[in-house]
Formats: sequence, C-alpha cells, structure tokens
Amino acid sequence: MAKKKAASNQSSKRTSKPIKGQAAAKMVNGAGGEAPEDSAALDSLRKTIDRLDARLVKLINERSRAVVEVGKLKRGRNVPIYAPHRERAVLERALKLNQGPLSDRTVEAVYRELMSGSFALEQPLRIGYLGPPGSYSHLASQRQFGSSVSFEDMHEIAGVFTEVRRGHVDYGLAPIENSTGGGVAETLDAFREHRSNVTIYAEAQLAVHHALLANCEPKSVRRIHSKPEAFSQCRKWLATQYPGADLIPAASSSAAVKIAVEECKIAESIGAEPGSAAIGSELAGTIYGLSVLFEKIEDQPDNVTRFAVISRQQALPSGDDKTSIMFNTVDRPGALVDVLAVFRDSGVNLTYIHERPSGGSNWTYTFFIDAEGHRDQEPLTGAIKAAEKHCKALTVLGSYPRSRRILS
Repeated sequence: MAKKKAASNQSSKRTSKPIKGQAAAKMVNGAGGEAPEDSAALDSLRKTIDRLDARLVKLINERSRAVVEVGKLKRGRNVPIYAPHRERAVLERALKLNQGPLSDRTVEAVYRELMSGSFALEQPLRIGYLGPPGSYSHLASQRQFGSSVSFEDMHEIAGVFTEVRRGHVDYGLAPIENSTGGGVAETLDAFREHRSNVTIYAEAQLAVHHALLANCEPKSVRRIHSKPEAFSQCRKWLATQYPGADLIPAASSSAAVKIAVEECKIAESIGAEPGSAAIGSELAGTIYGLSVLFEKIEDQPDNVTRFAVISRQQALPSGDDKTSIMFNTVDRPGALVDVLAVFRDSGVNLTYIHERPSGGSNWTYTFFIDAEGHRDQEPLTGAIKAAEKHCKALTVLGSYPRSRRILS
C-alpha cells in the first residue's frame, strides 16, 4: 500500500508541474490542440467543403431528374435499362475528365454507385448470382451493379441461367474463368444447355482477395474451413502460417464462414475458446460476423476471376468488344485447325480457348473461344460465317464490351 501511495504522490507531482510551450498552447486551445490560426484555417476549409457538398447534392439530383426522363423514354420504347455500351462510355468520359487528386478507381466507384441509383430510378433491377451471400459472385455483383439494385441468391450456377431465361431476374452473374484455376466447368456446361435462350451481355473482372476470418486470436486457430479452390490458391501461405491446422473443405467460401460461426458459438456455449476459422471474402465476414485476422492471403496477388453478365438481350457495339463463341467441329482430321485458321486468316485475334467433353461414349468435345470484335461488324461477321462450314454446330454466345478495368 505504501508503494502505491508513493507512486500516486509522485504521479501527482509530475502532472502538477507547469506546462510550457506548444503543449500548453494545445491544452489552452483544446479541440484537438488547434492553435487559433490553425482553427481559423480549418473552419474556412470546412465551410468550402460544405458549399461544395451543397452543389454536389444539387447536381446529383439534377442528373437524377434527367435519368428519370431517360427511364420513361426507355420503357416507352422497350429499351433495356442496363446498357453496357453506355455504361462504358460514361465511365470512360468520367475517367478522362479526372485530373486528381482522386484516383481513377475512386472516381469509377463513385460513378458505379451513381449508375446503380439510376437503375433504381429508371426501373428496379434484380441481379441473380451464385450464392450464398458473401460469395465472390455476390461481391462481383455488388462491384458491377452497385448497392441500389436487388441481389438474389440462385444457389447454383445453373440456377442463374434458368432464372434469367425465365425472366425471374433481369441479369445474372456467372464466373467464366479464374487466372489461377482456369475455366469454370459449371458455367461452360450451363452455356451449352441454355445456348438458345440467354446471351453474354457484358463481362466483369474481380480481383479475388482471400481473407482468414475468425473470432479468436491467430494463435488459437485449429480448424480452417473453405472451398477446395481457396485452399489451393492459399496453399503456400497456409503451409507457412498454419501447417498443423485441419483444412476442412466446404461447398463454398460463404458456407465455410457460416460453419465457422456455428462452431464458434458452440465453443463459447461450453466455455471453450473458439478455434474455428474460414477463408473467404471480407464481405462474408461482415455478413455472418467473423473478424478479419489476415487479409490478402492468396499466393498469387494478381488472382482475378472473370464473370459473364447473362441476359436475354444483345449488347450494342461499343467500339471495343469481344464475342464469345461455342462450337463442335465436324468429325474429320484437322477440323479444329481449320476453324482456328479461319479466324487467323480473317485477322481476328482469339483471346481465350477452352474445351469441355460433350458427354457420351464417343469422346467429342465442345470448344469455347473469345474473339476480338462484335458479331455484327467485319471482319468477325465474315469469319463466323466461314467457320460454320467446319462445324457441326456453332453458337455465338454474345458480343459485349471488353472489360478493361479490374474491380476490387
């Protein structure tokens, strides 16, 4: 007790000493330690910001009133509310006008939210995605369409196609390929099944960043849940940081987060320390209630997934387009080479090629390619017509604006 009292007295003596210089000025001025001249300068800047905010809100609403009129015209003429070629033009114009200090990424994010609000004013949109909520498809949908539209969990990729075809959702988002894992078989198979009823209307690229999510200290993690693809993409990091943890596969990264949350609740109910974690998106952690222990744990920092925006409509040319094509070759030697040579000889660049077994015991294959250009413009129009001569069947899955920026 004597030691504590002595320490208290010494502390009291220390704090009772007179305070001089800048420290004294800060205490006198208060409010964050602003000197009078600093406070005046800040007040002036804040008033400038307030005036600019008032102008911004007025201009945003003025823009929105014009959007409402656009919506009326579109509905009267049965024109699609979401037009990817127009979206591209608006974004490119905004980024061209941007002279800083805001980054292009920030300006694009602002305009995507503006356009999302515009969709809601023109006509509420419903977007189907591969769930559960918090999945990377959900995240890509939010990044592509903003937060002012409705998002519907379709539970599986086939469901995205089915509900777009039936008109139960306006657009769907389906992953086509990952820069680490390659083509997504379920999406390619869905295109084969629904080729006559849906089209690729746009594309989006999402930077896939995995996070380790948990409600315990990092050293307490004993079990980690996620989908096998996520484990594969974080293999080196896991081997270094958690070589002894149990890696438990789940149907999806969102499902893994939900499982980890339930295990944490059970552990807490019996007085045990939670040791369950999951690898997933930060969005999933926010939705289900897990904290981020480590972010960006993927082995490849430039891990990107490309998504197709599925629609019943066809996109107009934007001036920088891609066309996705699916075909089956005739049964003769060199048939595939002949098809590819058509595009080469026409001067059409192919940016993607993938194959999927067509099913059955005869081991035939369906090929998927992406070609530069729009189906309604030369030289691609002529190349498609010439390639059909070497195919049993050829289907144009859609022409759409090329995605030049990666969402994150």
